[in-house]
Amino acid sequence: MTPHTPEPSAAPVVSGSLQLRVRYCECDPMGVAHHASYIPWLEMGRTELLRDSGITYAQLEAAGTLLVIVRLDVRYRRPCRYDDLLEIRTRWVGGSRVKIEHEYEVVVLGPGAAHPPPAPVAPFTAAVATTTLACVGRDGKIRELPRWLVPAKQ
Repeated sequence: MTPHTPEPSAAPVVSGSLQLRVRYCECDPMGVAHHASYIPWLEMGRTELLRDSGITYAQLEAAGTLLVIVRLDVRYRRPCRYDDLLEIRTRWVGGSRVKIEHEYEVVVLGPGAAHPPPAPVAPFTAAVATTTLACVGRDGKIRELPRWLVPAKQ
């Protein structure tokens, strides 16, 4: 028996954001966020977007629907530093019957106390990214997404 994949009570949320601070463990010895630190931040954005739709990733997994990254592209524009306040902006931009595509913007809202600037600094984009996720079953084989996650035909 296949578990029933839960569905949200409303249409999926297509954009959202969350704030976080760059942690010390995410930085190199110069206090700059390591390039690999951005990947978990993007995942946090995706999972919160799903949660905002009324479903958790844990619920999808329990129903046998797994989403795996098949493509990731990050364009680093400016560094993030220890204790900076970031906003991770995530948008669901499409896909197909078996894929979901997201776009991201990592914005530095303000510097941390560890490196205060001499004058106020306007928010800036530190990185932009895109991901493609494929839907697979527990056997690792491609399967269709739950119907509510398939983008409407334009």
